[in-house]
Amino acid sequence: MALAAVVPFPVQPGPAVPAPQRARGVGRLTVRHADGATRLVVLFQEGSAKLRLPRSRADAVEAVMINSGGGMTGGDRFSWTVDVGDDAAAVLTTQACEKVYRADADETRVAARLTVGAGARLNWLPQETILFDRSALARSVEADVAADGRLLLAEAVVLGRRAMGETLTRACFHDRWRVRRDGRLLFADDLRLGGDISTLAASPPLLGGAGAFATLLLVAPDAEVSLDAVRAAIGEFGGASAFDGKLVVRLAAPDGLTLRRALLPAIAVLSNGCPAPSVWTL
Repeated sequence: MALAAVVPFPVQPGPAVPAPQRARGVGRLTVRHADGATRLVVLFQEGSAKLRLPRSRADAVEAVMINSGGGMTGGDRFSWTVDVGDDAAAVLTTQACEKVYRADADETRVAARLTVGAGARLNWLPQETILFDRSALARSVEADVAADGRLLLAEAVVLGRRAMGETLTRACFHDRWRVRRDGRLLFADDLRLGGDISTLAASPPLLGGAGAFATLLLVAPDAEVSLDAVRAAIGEFGGASAFDGKLVVRLAAPDGLTLRRALLPAIAVLSNGCPAPSVWTL
């Protein structure tokens, strides 16, 4: 007796799993000096990147960068470009602290491209970036400053919120700065943290147990003049050095709030007495 061939039961394909949605954002701002004041020339925003201009300053155009996605994760991409023309002035900040969440695949990438013209001034003062466990962030800042231009950069990072009991058992962070004056490389800085960041941060050569840190850079012809004043402003929370028209400040604190309380007076000193943007108010 012949056996009938066994035909396997057909397997119906299941519904396709959609790829995770990723945020994309591009923001561009150009200001120029005309009729005795700084005027907005270009404002471009695309995707999750938004720019808002509160009418709160008479000395400069103040712009607030907003990520409408409410945080970032792996695969998100943001790009910000700021061009401050000769004798113009601008202040850039963020609406709130930027949160970088767990990345299941790929990394978050944020790039800033800054240009400061002759006699111009740009304060780049985003609020703190908060890294969550298993986050992965690659951030870059490229800046070109004229010989008599003035650029103040400040970037602060919080390694999890201690009040919430958050620790970074595993995360990746890469911060890359390249600043040129009249086309000549003036300042290059690369910071890479990976793996068990909480354990790394506890080591004395790195952060000595601090849970938050920041770097400030002032590029200006008279940068060295502010050295003693900024050292007094930051007190026990960091150190500063100055040379060749640039001043660098490194800060470390137990948590984000303590760091901010040291940052605010340092920003006021390096901004010639001008306070931080109003959204920074504690």
